[in-house]
Amino acid sequence: MRWGFNWFPAYRGTGARITFIADDWREIRVRVPLSWRTRNYVGTIFGGSMYGALDPVYMIMLIKLLGSGYVVWDKAATIRFRKPGRETLTATFRIAPEELAAIRSEVDHNGRAERTYTVDLINAAGEVHATCEKVLSIRTKA
Repeated sequence: MRWGFNWFPAYRGTGARITFIADDWREIRVRVPLSWRTRNYVGTIFGGSMYGALDPVYMIMLIKLLGSGYVVWDKAATIRFRKPGRETLTATFRIAPEELAAIRSEVDHNGRAERTYTVDLINAAGEVHATCEKVLSIRTKA
């Protein structure tokens, strides 16, 4: 799956790469290097590469984790650029089993659920360079 993700044209164009997908899809790690593909006019990582690296991950994780009986859509997103990316940045996405149970319960009760997830792009020293918030809509396929 990691190879497929990294070769998918829309994701490949970001310059980012998926470096790890857990067997159970509860964790994914992404790397965004500073390279000729991701460098902007002022020599730092292009904001579009940063956002593009993060954009599809939570949605795909939930699609895989919840299964074919659910529909998951991106509803909204924001990104805050905190520091210029002058080196390789990474992000780690995690979804806990309790979160999946809560989603299923809410969808069973209300017919839909909405979740907000936050992920940071950090450097090797752990400094946050960008923070992205994703709002996802989840419902059953009916």
